[in-house]
This record gives sequence, structure tokens and C-alpha cells, in this order.
Amino acid sequence: MTLYMPLFSCCKTLRTLIQLHAHLLYSGFRYDPQATTKLIESYAQMGSLQSARLVFETFKNPDPFMWGVLIKCHVWSHFYGEALSFYKEMLLSGTQLSRFIFPSVLRACAGLGDLGFGAKVHGRIIKSGYEGDDVIETSLLVTYGELGCRNDARKVFDYMPTRDLVSWSTMISCYVDNGEASLGMEMFRLLGYEGFELDSVTMLSVVEACSELRSSRLASSVHGYILQRRIETCGSLDNSLIVMYSKCDDLYSAERIFMNVDTFNVTSCTAMISSYNRSGRFRNALEVFFKMLDSKVEPNAFNIICVLGSCSGLGCLREGKSAHCYAVRRNMDVEDDYFGPALVELYSECGNLGYCEKFLHANTERNVVSWNMLMSVYNHQGLLNEALLLFVQMHKKRILADSFSLSTSISACGDIGSLVLGNQIHGHAIKRGFLNEFVLNALIDMYSKCGCLDKAYSIFDDIKHKSIIAWNSMICGFSHNGNSLEAIKLFDEMCLNHIGIDEVTLLCAVQACSQIGNLRKGKWIHHKLIVDGIVIDPFVDTALIDMYCKCGDLRAAQRVFHSMSERSVVSWSAMISGYGMNGAVDSAIACFAEMVNLGIKPNSVTFTNILAACSHSGYVEEGKSYFDSMREFSVEPKWEHFACVVDLLSRSGDLEEAYRIINTMPFPADATIWGAFLNGCRIHQRIDMIERIRNDLSNMITNDTGYYTLLSNIYAEEGKWGASTEVRSVMKSTSLKKVPGYSTIEVDRRVYRFGAGDTSSWQMKEIYDVLENIQSLALQQGYRDHNYTTAFDFYEGNNVENEGRGLATAYRTISTSMKTLPIKSEELSYKSCYL
Repeated sequence: MTLYMPLFSCCKTLRTLIQLHAHLLYSGFRYDPQATTKLIESYAQMGSLQSARLVFETFKNPDPFMWGVLIKCHVWSHFYGEALSFYKEMLLSGTQLSRFIFPSVLRACAGLGDLGFGAKVHGRIIKSGYEGDDVIETSLLVTYGELGCRNDARKVFDYMPTRDLVSWSTMISCYVDNGEASLGMEMFRLLGYEGFELDSVTMLSVVEACSELRSSRLASSVHGYILQRRIETCGSLDNSLIVMYSKCDDLYSAERIFMNVDTFNVTSCTAMISSYNRSGRFRNALEVFFKMLDSKVEPNAFNIICVLGSCSGLGCLREGKSAHCYAVRRNMDVEDDYFGPALVELYSECGNLGYCEKFLHANTERNVVSWNMLMSVYNHQGLLNEALLLFVQMHKKRILADSFSLSTSISACGDIGSLVLGNQIHGHAIKRGFLNEFVLNALIDMYSKCGCLDKAYSIFDDIKHKSIIAWNSMICGFSHNGNSLEAIKLFDEMCLNHIGIDEVTLLCAVQACSQIGNLRKGKWIHHKLIVDGIVIDPFVDTALIDMYCKCGDLRAAQRVFHSMSERSVVSWSAMISGYGMNGAVDSAIACFAEMVNLGIKPNSVTFTNILAACSHSGYVEEGKSYFDSMREFSVEPKWEHFACVVDLLSRSGDLEEAYRIINTMPFPADATIWGAFLNGCRIHQRIDMIERIRNDLSNMITNDTGYYTLLSNIYAEEGKWGASTEVRSVMKSTSLKKVPGYSTIEVDRRVYRFGAGDTSSWQMKEIYDVLENIQSLALQQGYRDHNYTTAFDFYEGNNVENEGRGLATAYRTISTSMKTLPIKSEELSYKSCYL
């Protein structure tokens, strides 16, 4: 048989191997274990595992080595399940185990991700007395590392009697691959005391650790160590060094290594192109690619994917199409999990979304990653209906959605308020068993946005190990639906349980405090930010400004605003709004002027805030001037701007001009605008104007109960009970009900709520007595101007239905305007809510 062994290496095709097999059978070597084992291995190397299995099955009593070769061949071909099945069959047959078996079996466990079976194999190794074998123990390190069990891997490493360079390198790689780059570097430091002569394989893991840590100083030290020890920098290590420096924002060093590479090959070029892409230097990346083509270096698939990313960054559709055509001509698999998303990104970034869908539908083997990429693009561009339609098409084409597809489509349902479709996708996720963290968080967000807080909280409560995203989703859900107290309770629970919080958590908690006017809690959160050393981003700063303004602490809002290192237009708009709602309209005007002088362009919200400030304080000319200047800043007036101007003119009594603006609007006036006009008619008792717009009012169809209530009250005050009853009948026929307003006030760390007709509080009589005393005191001090008259008349003249809102309006006007009265604004923190 020894004479035939060299013939196996001469068999280059399956046909010649079959001929050799036939000759062996004819020569009487059918039951020779050495010949049979070599045939099994040769057939597997030729890609014919079925023939290898048939050879094995025809042998009567296979020895341990033959079993080991069969298992190893299946592991080579990534048939891990079949490999483990043969291992179990071997155990049942009673064949004696050899050390040659276990590395392949452990590799199969890692490939399947079967930790339980891997632990059983580990136990079998100990029972068989092979725990001291270097190869087997290194295989255990690799298996535990790939299964994410770095602690178990470390235990195996610590109990190894002798540790060679391979085991040290494996342990470093285990830490790096599991996201513990700092521990990997600590292992490298300990390795330095062992006296081993390190090679490029070990340094590959060390360089990757530096890449993850993104420390330029550490990267330079490791590179210096490689040069000092004269470790051979093969192509892989050079490429890793290029990527390492690019991740550490040291592109100059990456370029130097690239220019000094011994062999100008596709791998080094790809590393440099990806480094340029990572730094946003897409044009330099394309220059490397063109240089590579000039050097007659043949691009590979990954190289083309990087080039597609460069074209996406530059928006170069023509060059991107050329790269796409090149891949097709070279028979590259443009449908795999990397190529497809890169092409979708290219055409979407170049504004050709239609071509993205054509690409998806044109491919016969569509992968879910490409579909997910396009769904994500639709979501980011606000094309939510298109994203959901794409998900439906996936389902019709029997493309199995993964957790990313489900979470993306669920988020789209929440953004457009499609509860029915959201429920259906929820059911599909349960049926498919895809209720992982991403899907559950998306469901919490979707149900919260659709107003189903009970369902959202039920999902949240059932999660055993809640991530910070789950907590944030639930807190934001409560806050955005007006359940601010529940949001703050959840935030307190996070703090009590020492659950880490981030900027999103703080943002939602601050917004909840602003909604209910809980100044003390808002200050506590601000204090926690400072004490814990949490870096405050502009969004949290803006939320703090809004919270302090709504709670009446304008000075604190100013301090936060002036302490901001960078103020965006959102921050300026929040400060202008705060000045306006606290009656400091002159400060709002000054703030607007300062913003413009600094070169910050006001947006639509900024103009809404300054117009509202002018409207509530009677600054008619200033308000008209701001409205006329909107187009100078390329801001087209929207309905909210027209509503502010109409309200401004109506309050001041210039109803003719207000009516003229309504008639010149580029779109029909809605209930908000007509309501502002009607309120002016009521204040100035211009029933004649109401008669002029009777036809407009009769054609108005809206769900705004405040509009109908205001119109009904106006008719009732004028004694036109028939018209008042008719308006009430319209509300009744459309099943609209007036939602009573309510007010909240914080006293001694406790928030009190009272609404229209509410007599549940045992201090209600004292509350009304205080209001009457404030009114009398204001009259004695001579504060009987138009604003106070309006405030008190609104409170006194409204029926029980509007009483909560009347009290809120009266208190707000008094507290923000009567600065000389002997009442300290800090004594009460007030917030009114209109539902």
C-alpha cells in the first residue's frame, strides 16, 4: 500500500481519483484502513462528501483515525451538524476515542454555536484524560472564544500546564473578538514577560486591539515594537496597520505604510481605500483605485464594494454604475450580503430610489440584507409608506424577514400611526419567534406613538433583562402621551436601581418635568447631570431651557442658555419662546436680533415663537414687521404663522386687517385661525363681523372642540340661543365632547391638579378665596389695564365648563406681568395644560 500513497497526490480531478479507487478495489485493498482513510480524505478534498461517506460506510470496522478523518472532512466543508452526528454515532459504536477527534468536534460546536454540546465535549475530554494536550486545549480556547464565553476561555488558559505562543495569541484574539480590546492588550503586556519571540500572527490580534481602542499613542507604540523586534510585516500585518492608523485618525501614517508596501496588491489597495472612506476622503479612495487599475492589479469583490462606497460618498452615479458593470462582467456575485447593500446605498445616495427597487426585483436570489438596506433608506428619508410597502412585498415574495426588517417596519408603523398594520407585524414576529431586544424596543415605541400605553408597558414589563433603550422607549412613550408622572416614576426607578442613563433618558425626563411644571424635579435632574459629570449635548441643554421657562424660572433658563458653548437655531428659538411665554417680549425681541446679528438664520419655529410673543403682549407693529420679513430669510409662512398674525390683529382690535389676511392666505383657513379671529370679535364685541363670516363658519368642519365651544359661547353671550344650540347640536352629531381644561401647581414638593368644576380638593374654597384676594389687591394697586381685565373677565365670565382653563389663564397673566405685587414668583411653580 505504501507504493500507492504518492498516487493520491497526483489525482487532480475527480475522474482520476475514481480510476485510482477502482484500481485499489481490483488490487484487493478494499479493506485496507490506510487506503480507505486516504480515499475518504481525497474525495472530501474533491468536494464529493457523498462518495467519502460511501467509502466509509463500506468499511466494516473503522478505527478511531478513520472516524476522525471523516469528521474533519465534514468540518472542512462546514457541515457541522453532520460532523457532530458522526461523533455521536462513534460514541454509540464504542470506538475508542483518540486525541485527534476532539479539535474537529470542538470546531463543529463553535460553527453551530452550540455551547451546551461544547461543554459536554469538554467534559468528555477531561474524562478521557486529554485535558493536558496543547492542541486540544488551544481548540477549547478557540471554541469558547467564538461562542462569546471569554471567562470560560480564561479558565482553560489559566489551568494550562504549559502555554505556548499559539495559546497566548489565541487568548489575545479571544478578548479582541469579544469586544474586550483593553483586556487583549493586558494579555499582550503579560506575554512580553514570557520571553517568546513573537510573530506576525500574534501581532495581527494586537494591532486589531489598537484599532478598536482608537488610541494613536498606543498604535504608534505597537508599530514601534514591531519595527524594533524586526517582526516580518507580511501583507496581512501591513494591511492591518493601515486600517489601525485610519481608525486612530492618523491617515498620514497609514499613507506612509501604504507607500512603503513591498508588493502593490489588491489587499493593500483595498485597505487604503477603506481607510480613505472611513475618513471621508472619497476622492483619494478613487485615486488609489485608478492607480491600482493602471498597475494591472485585478480588483476583487471586496475592492469593488469599497469603491461603491466611495462613489456613494461623492454622489458619483456614473462612476458607481461603471463599477457595477465591472462586477457583472467579472461574474462577481452582486446578490451576496455585502454587494447588494452597497449597490442599494449607491443608488439611494445618488437620488435614484427607483433603480434600487429595480435592482432588488431583477435579481433571482434576493437576500434580505439588500431589502433591509432599502427599507432603512426609505425610513431615513421619511418615505414611511414606501418602506411599509416594501415590507409587504418581501412577505409576498416569501423573503423571510429578520429582526432588522421587523423592527424597521414596526418603527414606520409608529411614525405614521398605523396601529392595525403594527398589530399584524407584531403577530408575525411572535409567529416567527423574532421577539428579540430590537423588535421589542420597536414595539414599545410603536404602541406608545399610537397611544396604546397599556400594550407598550405590558411588553416593557415582560422583558427580563431591560436595556437602556427599552427604558428610554418607555419613558419617552409616557412623556409624549402626557403621562409625565409615570415617566418620572420610571426615571426614578432607573436611578434607584443604578441603571446607567444616557442623554436620551435625561432628555425625556426633563421634557416630562416641563409638561407638569415640576421645577424641583427638573432642578434635581440638572444637578445630577453636573454631579455625575455627564456630558450635556445641545439637545439636553435646549430641553433644560424649555423646562425652566415653562416652570417660570427665567433666570435659570438664561444661565443654561448663556453657558452653552454652541447654540443652534433650536436653542435660540427655545429661549425666544421662553421669553414670550413669561411676558418678557422685549427680551424676546432682543434675543431674536442678537441671533440674526450672529449670522444664525431663523427658521419656521423661530418666527412662530417671536410672533406668538408679540401676539400675547400686544406688540402689533413689531409682529407685523416680523411677519413681513419672513421671506427675506427664505421662510414661507405656514398656517401657524398666519394664526399668530390673525390672533395679534384680532386681540388689538384691527379685525378688518385680520379678515383681509385670512382672505389672502394661499390655503383655506382652519379652525385655529377662525378661532383666533372669533376671540377678537368676542373681546371687542364685534358681532357684525361674525355675521359677515357666517358662511365661512357654517362650512367649517373640524374636530377642535374648543372652536365650537367658543362660537357657542359667543352666541349665548349675545342672547342668540338658537344659534348657540345649533352649534352644540353640531358637536353632538359628530360625537365631539368638550375636554375640560385642568391646571397643575407644585407646592412643597407636591403637584396638585384641579380642573373645570372640580371640588374634590379639601382646599378648593381657600384656592378661590386667594384668587379673589389677588384680584382685589391688583385693583387696589391700580392694575386694571386691558391684559388684567381680559384675564379676570375670562375667569369670571366663563361657565363651569371652561373654569379650569379660565383659572389657568388668569393665574398665568398675573404671575408673569404684575412684577410689583408683594408675591414672590419663586414660591409657586406653575404649569397649565389644555387638553
